[in-house]
Amino acid sequence: MNFEVEFLPVGEGEKNGDAIVVRYGEPGRYTIMVYDGGTQAAGNALVEHVKHHYRTDYVDHVVNSHPDMDHASGLSVVLEELRVGTLWLHRPWQYSHLIVDYFKDGRITNASLKDRLQNKLSGAYNLEALAIKKKITIAEPFQETKIGAFHVLSPDRDWYVHDLIADFEKTPDARKIATRPLVVQDSGRRSFITEAKKAVIKWVAERWDLELLREDVETSAENESSAILCAYMKDHKYGILLTGDAGLLALNKAVDYLERFNVSAPNSINLIQMPHHGGRHNVSTTVLDRLVGRRLPTIPQTFSKWSIASAGAGSAYPRHMVRNAFMRRGAKPYGTKGGTVRFSRGMPDRGWKDAESLGFSDSVESW
Repeated sequence: MNFEVEFLPVGEGEKNGDAIVVRYGEPGRYTIMVYDGGTQAAGNALVEHVKHHYRTDYVDHVVNSHPDMDHASGLSVVLEELRVGTLWLHRPWQYSHLIVDYFKDGRITNASLKDRLQNKLSGAYNLEALAIKKKITIAEPFQETKIGAFHVLSPDRDWYVHDLIADFEKTPDARKIATRPLVVQDSGRRSFITEAKKAVIKWVAERWDLELLREDVETSAENESSAILCAYMKDHKYGILLTGDAGLLALNKAVDYLERFNVSAPNSINLIQMPHHGGRHNVSTTVLDRLVGRRLPTIPQTFSKWSIASAGAGSAYPRHMVRNAFMRRGAKPYGTKGGTVRFSRGMPDRGWKDAESLGFSDSVESW
């Protein structure tokens, strides 16, 4: 199948978000998928993009990778303004009866927990309500399901329901019980939040043969719940991986799932969305070795892989340390930075100029 994957710009300054649209197939038989919608403004841009460039008002699949507002908000515009076949999103409030005993506060009931999840995750819950109103089919993107040509690699339903939901930052405090180990400890949450709020970045030197990523990084349970999607296009010559805001746990589970079918991620994936806008709390040397490939001894003359980060104009993302890490593994790094980045094969030429890659940086953010 011919295909195009387009990363639209979202946000300004340090406000980032994801808005991605994929089209594949042949003229007259195209399938269109929207993966996350960014802000309301990005949602409007998505609608105009589909109408103008694809000459249609119909989208086959709309995917909300996880319930954060910078991914869910703009999708409400897509559901309102376009005809949609299926909305794919996780509905954590539907599982409150299965996890109500996981919380410290004994006064929490199934009904109160369900209401809390609906209120605190209002961006995703509003999508569900809007889809029901417009009679759009709703499905959940769990491992082993397919969304058109895309396979869902993570999360699996059991992990999502019995581990991740209870550890969402907007749920009540969970208690440790023997049958349900916590995924993200409070210390990890604090370090994640602190990193996001740092106003001053200190820089250190990094070389091609010196990678400063850490193995002990953590991200939120909401981020780990991101629906990771993979598809193979053009006679399996091009593998596409969409990661949302997934972290080490989810990325490792995605690779594990591929390996169950004797599929090597480094040998089969060419186009990779940098998780969480290229944040360094979502990747490590080990997980990138498994996902993208081993580090190369020197900068390659040509690239057969590409990595793209959705980052606002003027944003410090993708982190220099992360884009260096992808480049070391032969994945040429790009960032939206206020403009659309398009990757296509066999699709009509729009006369757009080639995007400029970010290149290798000799200075990276210190820890």
